Amino acid sequence: QVQLVESGGGLVQLGGSLRLSCAASTSIFSINVMGWYRQAPGKQRELVAASPRFGSRNYADSVKGRFTISRDTAKNAVYLQMNSLKQEDTAVYYCNAQQVLGTTAYDYWGQGTQVTVSS
Repeated sequence: QVQLVESGGGLVQLGGSLRLSCAASTSIFSINVMGWYRQAPGKQRELVAASPRFGSRNYADSVKGRFTISRDTAKNAVYLQMNSLKQEDTAVYYCNAQQVLGTTAYDYWGQGTQVTVSS
């Protein structure tokens, strides 16, 4: 069982920056994928950025060049640096961990943190 706790959300002006943090209750060294998702009102939850244990990070087209995901195994944390924020980035952001142990896949979610971009 992996518990995830997000922090760092808030109100930010258009064009500003925020850094989201996600603290895991256990080591993330063996977590296959750590990622950030978001859900805006009336919309489906969507992938924002993912950091696989092996391989390249990937980003939603809408955030490429503006957002950066990073993974710190020493601190059991994953971060999302968000720059040049737009109003359409307003959403609840969720941390996600996907772990495969043997033949079983586990999917863990944080409680979410609100990001609001104001004009």
